[in-house]
Amino acid sequence: MNSLAISGELTIYTAANEKQHLQDFLETDDDLELNLSQVSEMDSAGLQVLILMKQEAARRNKKLRYSMHSKAVLEVMEMCNMTASFGDQVILT
Repeated sequence: MNSLAISGELTIYTAANEKQHLQDFLETDDDLELNLSQVSEMDSAGLQVLILMKQEAARRNKKLRYSMHSKAVLEVMEMCNMTASFGDQVILT
């Protein structure tokens, strides 16, 4: 399993760069984990990137898990009623 951590903002201002970075990450393995513990701010553009990555991983028959969701990530996911949609275990710290 290959792991990657995102740190800083996952917002409209960083979404395009993060999207490209994450698409490159999808090429590295068939079993992937994205650590979200250091995401300091997220908005709907960031959420769209996470949704797109899950869809792209499924399309490529790869397993992509999101782990260690930060408070910022959980707030947006809960506000959009998307927490359960990703199918990842959410552990509150």
